[in-house]
Amino acid sequence: MIYHVAKNGSDLGEGTQENPFLTINKAASLAVAGDTVTVHEGVYREWVNPIYKGLSEKRRIVYQAAEGEKVVIKGSEEIKDWQKVEGNVWKVILPNSLFGDYNPYELEIFGDWLVTTDIKHLGDVYLNGMSFYEVTSFDQLASPVVRTETLDHWTKTTVPVHNPEQTKYVWFAEVSEDTTTIYANFQGADPNKELVEINVRRSCFYPKETGIDYITVKGFEMAQAATPWSPPTADQPGLLGAHWSKGWIIENNIIHDSKCSAISIGKEGSTGHNYRSIRKDKPGYTYQLESVFSAERNGWCKEKIGSHIIRYNTIYDCGQNGIVGHLGCVFSEIHHNHIYNIALKREFYGHEIGGIKLHAAIDVQIHHNRIHNCSLGIWSDWQTQGTRFSKNLLYNNSRDLFVEVTHGPYIVDHNIMTADYAFDNVAQGGAYINNLIRGKMVQQKVLTRSTQYHLPHSTKIAGFSLVYGGDDRFYNNIFVGGEGIEGAGTSHFDEYTTSLEEYITEVHKHPGDLEAFLKVEQPVYINNNIYLNGASPFKKEKDKVVDDDFDPKVSIIDKGDQVYLSIELPDSFDSITGEIHSTDTLERVRMVDAEFENPDGSKLVLDTDYLDNNKGNMSPLGPLSNLQKGKNYIRVW
Repeated sequence: MIYHVAKNGSDLGEGTQENPFLTINKAASLAVAGDTVTVHEGVYREWVNPIYKGLSEKRRIVYQAAEGEKVVIKGSEEIKDWQKVEGNVWKVILPNSLFGDYNPYELEIFGDWLVTTDIKHLGDVYLNGMSFYEVTSFDQLASPVVRTETLDHWTKTTVPVHNPEQTKYVWFAEVSEDTTTIYANFQGADPNKELVEINVRRSCFYPKETGIDYITVKGFEMAQAATPWSPPTADQPGLLGAHWSKGWIIENNIIHDSKCSAISIGKEGSTGHNYRSIRKDKPGYTYQLESVFSAERNGWCKEKIGSHIIRYNTIYDCGQNGIVGHLGCVFSEIHHNHIYNIALKREFYGHEIGGIKLHAAIDVQIHHNRIHNCSLGIWSDWQTQGTRFSKNLLYNNSRDLFVEVTHGPYIVDHNIMTADYAFDNVAQGGAYINNLIRGKMVQQKVLTRSTQYHLPHSTKIAGFSLVYGGDDRFYNNIFVGGEGIEGAGTSHFDEYTTSLEEYITEVHKHPGDLEAFLKVEQPVYINNNIYLNGASPFKKEKDKVVDDDFDPKVSIIDKGDQVYLSIELPDSFDSITGEIHSTDTLERVRMVDAEFENPDGSKLVLDTDYLDNNKGNMSPLGPLSNLQKGKNYIRVW
């Protein structure tokens, strides 16, 4: 059955092309496995709540924008009847019935791992699509301060504000028993003559029940939802999301202006909901451990959860995450998405921010994404096992990559990372192969938090471990330092062992059990890398090229739809090549006792470069097989 929805339709109609429904929700209340809902051009202000699930890959329910037509779903309402207060400040008084039981101007941003100094609410005001900044008192409305720079909480430095003029547009709200009054400074614009919208709904497309499987959502624009803070220890709703289901395909959508998260493939509330912040009796770390066990007791497994595909979407201007997920993201594939301007307004700050922020990304494949101008590019936290980060383009982020408290095996291959702060390696069991890594690198142990690892390709918990540091592999990479860049290269592993045999021998020179393992550094496997402009090599690396004085002048030239890499390489670049790495060449990880392999358990072979070109029998260094000595200017998006 194909249902049609159009702005000239009626929910009393038949849902045919000739007699369409008016709302998407009407079609969603009827569509069952095998049906398609085609939505025609227009703006639909509703929270689409699919009622029925698809039954398999072949019996999906498909929600799609009509081909060649612009279909927008908004969590906002257009507001007229503004009254001028003074100067550029206007107000509107709205009945609370407009918001139902979810008033974004009363609800504060709240939850575990949130760190913020100002009270901020889930509401927002938009003038011709541009979001405003919230202020905390009426007095701050008349003369808002233009913010030219803001604190980057990751690097502890100040950075330029993305759009300083935007910071002049501010709002403030007062909520009484029956009404909500919103005040806003429109900087000379007449809000009754322009398009002014306010957040009303939490989500744009999100099932209210769990287990709504095998849904396809494609071709829409979605925007302006009052999504809440979504840490891994809470319900994680997004502007668009699967809500603890299996087998969604989210493709070719434009998603923007979510207060917190855009796309959610995360957990739901029954396994814990901000207990650290509400109960205050245990660390958030403990509640996160409990949420994993609770999920497993409640049926968290490959047969019921995850296996989503998120591809070819454009995601931007969101306050917390472009894509978020804990537990519900397992066995998913995220590729060819363009994600930018995430968490740049910096109205609030917490430890769960990123272009992509996942926990328990078991067997998740993240590849061919373009991620830039984000507070943090990709952050993979806890239980990053069987995960592969491949052929991604990351630039102009405060940090590009963060892998935290996990034990592997995980792979980072053929990526381009060019932020001044390239990545944090707060993990073990990784393989970094054929990357271009320009920027600061940090490597840390975590000896205060023991986190889970799993049976290979499964959600079944196999054990726990601290993060001892090491058990990493670095082959065929180009490392680039520079003025003010710390830790570029692999020299932070200088005191580590170089084989499992050596490690075991050294450990058993010490008496005891756990204390003996704490005294010896885990093995690392490092070879065939090039180090430029101050990047420092591992002192035991046998085959390498080091040129401290050579500046490759790495830059990303962003031309909108096209992006280019400019890099100059020394004559010595041609003097070294590496082998094609695979399951056979990469030492299995120690703690999990597992191999580097594909999600289906088959042999992994890293024989194609960033542009998917076959590399032959040997691998040039870096992500692109056509790099050569001298100047290179290559299209990378």
